[in-house]
Amino acid sequence: MTRKGWILFGLMGVIWGLPYLMIKVAVGGVSVPMIVFARTAIGAAVLLPLALRRIDWNVLRRHWKPLLAFAATEIIVPWYLLSDAERHLSSSLTGLLIAAVPTIGALLVSMRGERLSPAQWIGLAVGFGGVALLAGPNLGGGDAWAIIEVLLVTVGYAVAPIIAARRLQDVPGLVLATVSLGIAAIVYLPFAIATWPQQMPSNDVLLALGGLALLCTAVAFLFFFALIREVGPSKAVVITYVNPLVAVAAGVLVLNEPLTTVTIVAFVLILSGSILATSRAKERIPAAVAQ
Repeated sequence: MTRKGWILFGLMGVIWGLPYLMIKVAVGGVSVPMIVFARTAIGAAVLLPLALRRIDWNVLRRHWKPLLAFAATEIIVPWYLLSDAERHLSSSLTGLLIAAVPTIGALLVSMRGERLSPAQWIGLAVGFGGVALLAGPNLGGGDAWAIIEVLLVTVGYAVAPIIAARRLQDVPGLVLATVSLGIAAIVYLPFAIATWPQQMPSNDVLLALGGLALLCTAVAFLFFFALIREVGPSKAVVITYVNPLVAVAAGVLVLNEPLTTVTIVAFVLILSGSILATSRAKERIPAAVAQ
């Protein structure tokens, strides 16, 4: 990999490991719809000038159904569930559960009739074992629905790239991201207005919202597509293995979230399982486009 590729890889590993921390801060001051609206509206506004010259409206009209499906499974539903879940879960726990996305992707590929190797099946078992170890203690209490929400997010993040790879190949990545963000912003606009904060949020909340929209969405998409151009999609997927480590470190160092032995063991299991489950199949299991 080139020096530029390593720099982009490092930046993406950090940038897409930070949303969980910022969401955790933001949910303390504004509503979930407000978080999603701010992130999508600002992100779309920043990317739109760059995407306009690449938009082919005829192509978008022909692909409007898979485009809506992608926006729903990658942004509209997952970003709501993720933000809502973090009202109850720590940012580090959320980031670790999201690490199961490659494992879910491998399972979906197998369900579509593509054969997996024995090592990949072992990876599925190991990865889901790590998820069970991490989620199990929380399923019996008040956090059960929050855990389910995050697991639903992993399914969405695994489905959306498959839709993009198989049905939206004619749509440039930047255009796909911009249009999807714009659709999501329109969907959440009335809910954001209805839950608009009655007083100015704290500086920490405003910084978290700005970071989510500018750094973790607009800038992240630009870097991600640059990374794909530089190293190809099969190598770009590896950032999925780095993001959870950043999420845990950020939660522990910034928010003083606990780092337990169970967390470490679960992380190793999920990471190992994801690597095994996607081995020899990375071209068929695309990376999630957003975190």
